[in-house]
Amino acid sequence: MLQRPEKTSRTSSKPPATDSKEQREHAKPGGAKPGHDGHSRVLSTDPDAVVEHRPVACACCGASLHAALPAQLVSSCERIELPEVAPIVTQHHRLAVRCLSCGERGVAPAAARGTPFGPRVHAVATYLKTFQALSYERLQAALSDLFGLTLSQGGLMNLLRRAQGHFRPGREVAVSTLRRATVVASDETGFRIEGSNAYHWLFHSAAAVVHMASPTRGAVVVREMMDGHRPAVWISDRYTAQQGHAAEHQICLAHLARDVAYVVETSDDPVPWRLQLWLQSIFALAERVTDLAASTLSAKRRDPRAPGQDQPRARSAPGLPRLSRKGRANEQRLRAAASSDRRAAKGDQRLSRHVGRRGLGRQPHRCRYRAPHRQQPLRRHPQNYRRLNPAITSVGNYRLGMSPYFEKNIE
Repeated sequence: MLQRPEKTSRTSSKPPATDSKEQREHAKPGGAKPGHDGHSRVLSTDPDAVVEHRPVACACCGASLHAALPAQLVSSCERIELPEVAPIVTQHHRLAVRCLSCGERGVAPAAARGTPFGPRVHAVATYLKTFQALSYERLQAALSDLFGLTLSQGGLMNLLRRAQGHFRPGREVAVSTLRRATVVASDETGFRIEGSNAYHWLFHSAAAVVHMASPTRGAVVVREMMDGHRPAVWISDRYTAQQGHAAEHQICLAHLARDVAYVVETSDDPVPWRLQLWLQSIFALAERVTDLAASTLSAKRRDPRAPGQDQPRARSAPGLPRLSRKGRANEQRLRAAASSDRRAAKGDQRLSRHVGRRGLGRQPHRCRYRAPHRQQPLRRHPQNYRRLNPAITSVGNYRLGMSPYFEKNIE
């Protein structure tokens, strides 16, 4: 029974913490590589305070160095510290005053209504809960340890509900922009909402990003979000619910690169290796696409429906950028692999001279027993080579057009 090799964080979406210890030990070390130019922190241009340190006595003779002597700056360093954070509590007292003329008792209007927490507390709690993904228990502890605020988990939930209303107009604008986009990328992942399984959906276009939580992973989520709009291109993985929402579908190359890396590690087939080189060249082009001129981009852009566009452009064409050393190496590997395929298609193949014998090649004594009606040994005839691989047109001294017997038996 064959088993699939275990996937790692490099060949799937699994986090690095799930890798085995052996895989982590053989992984590339982090940090700066040898020969990397170091970078230091840039000094602030407008510090809050400047402290000058002057020597008070000469280190050689011990004479006094008074403040009137000119000084020269040798070096500068900074010390950065966070200010002490404490909540500012303001109590509002409503007072009542009795009128001396009519005796009526006047009461001041309420200065503060609703929640006692201000907008900054709402902003910090929303940031820690949504962006930093803290649970209610950890959010409660963070506000208590950092700011000295004591809030119950129910109070935090009400606080986040109040803050939600301020984001609703911006979300409506983002959804409206998404429904007019021509290219939309989408993905989904599982997560937990109050102890229940749910899914976090992401929709991305050139001008808008929309996040959506849903209890289902079905295509109904996409249909509700797009509301009948069909963009020109839909970018996603190969999940079934992500199919059929646009005129054209583009497979996410990041997902494809992980799958290809997995196949390269577990197989000796040259096809995934060639595909990995092709993806690396695409990613290298994407990193510098913002620096390319408009003429270069138009020269690289191809129409898949146009005829005669299958052949790659020559690298010496005017306007195309010069490839880097890594890009040239990948190009040479691709050309070598393509040339080997062309040689195979032309019949430049040789089979072992032991193919037509009984048994397993050079070890006929290890052949297991087969019933007589299942024994179909290959004789040492040219037509047997042709039967094994139709791409072979020549074997040894036999070639098409030279032997009538060969031509008669290969068809």
